Amino acid sequence: MDILKLIGREKELFMEDISACATQLCETVASSSFLVIGGAGSIGQAVVKEIFKRKPKRLHVVDISENNMVELVRDIRSSLGYIEGEFATFALDVGSIEYDAFIQNDGRYDYVLNLSALKHVRSEKDPYTLMRMLDVNIFNTDKTIAQAIQKRSKKYFCVSTDKAANPVNMMGASKRIMEMFLMRRSKYIKISTARFANVAFSDGSLLHGFNQRIQKRQPIVAPNDIKRYFVTPQESGELCLMSCIFGENRDIFFPKLDDTLHLVSFADIALKYLKELGYEPYLCANEDEARELCATLIDEGKWPCLFGASDTSGEKDFEEFYTDNEILDMQRFKSIGLIKNEPLYNENLLNSFTNNIRSMKRNLFWSKEDILKEFFKLLPEFGHVETGKYLDAKM
Repeated sequence: MDILKLIGREKELFMEDISACATQLCETVASSSFLVIGGAGSIGQAVVKEIFKRKPKRLHVVDISENNMVELVRDIRSSLGYIEGEFATFALDVGSIEYDAFIQNDGRYDYVLNLSALKHVRSEKDPYTLMRMLDVNIFNTDKTIAQAIQKRSKKYFCVSTDKAANPVNMMGASKRIMEMFLMRRSKYIKISTARFANVAFSDGSLLHGFNQRIQKRQPIVAPNDIKRYFVTPQESGELCLMSCIFGENRDIFFPKLDDTLHLVSFADIALKYLKELGYEPYLCANEDEARELCATLIDEGKWPCLFGASDTSGEKDFEEFYTDNEILDMQRFKSIGLIKNEPLYNENLLNSFTNNIRSMKRNLFWSKEDILKEFFKLLPEFGHVETGKYLDAKM
């Protein structure tokens, strides 16, 4: 299926920039060693492939998902084959003692790329998963940067999100706080990151869910009032690698908005998706009707769909890659913009945040409200709105 066509585009976003930098990209990768953390997720796999095909000296991939790691290796062997350099994968939890031992006994990498994240707004519905989001998105990031500094790595890259710009959900806020921790560490190692849009058909995304619903003969459900920017998995990998290799200290890369990259609604993609598969969308009035009609309509070439307005917590009305008070460089690349940062952060607030979260964990008791209070101390303008409704209560 043509992903570009489904998201309303005819050409790849970064083709000209990748082409212009091709020689330098290949030379740098071929002479360097890489560690990719969270390398078996959708974005992680895309980054691993971009590095692998440029024949690095060493490429190690770490991820907690053993099954996804197996698929990554099978995919690479089946499409790109083999390289002379060392390629190895490790099914490890970055927060574990085993990972610490792995780094302690080697850990010598020129570039460390961290693609691990809890990225779903639905992960903030309960205080326990929310606490894990803080561990993965903030504290594990800070830990792996400290290890990269100790091992004298040249560069640390960590993926952020467009939702970190004026965040309205706790996932986006956790990434914004992560960026503050990055600024503090940037005094000791070169750091760069990237904010970008929804990765079309990435694992766990709504569009990926379309594939699952088709396989299981279930209704297609999507909001009709939310529009988002979309990039392909390959484009996400390209942007991350460009930021890693060419980003100056504290740079945040993002896709430029133009006629090529524009807002598309989930419902519109669903309609195109079904028509590509040869089905006629059938709009239903409620969940019960949609579920019941699957038994009869699908065999007639029609697919039950349920489109409606979004009313769940954490949904942002619009997307943005930068804020009004951030300094931009829009000249260096054709399709990539840069946010230029000074190492601005409040040491006392970061330490207080860390200590208060650690105290909650030691006591084995905290509420969502407790964590939210800590967020507001670092992000006074945090625009979080709690509706009491979450995606897990919907199809």
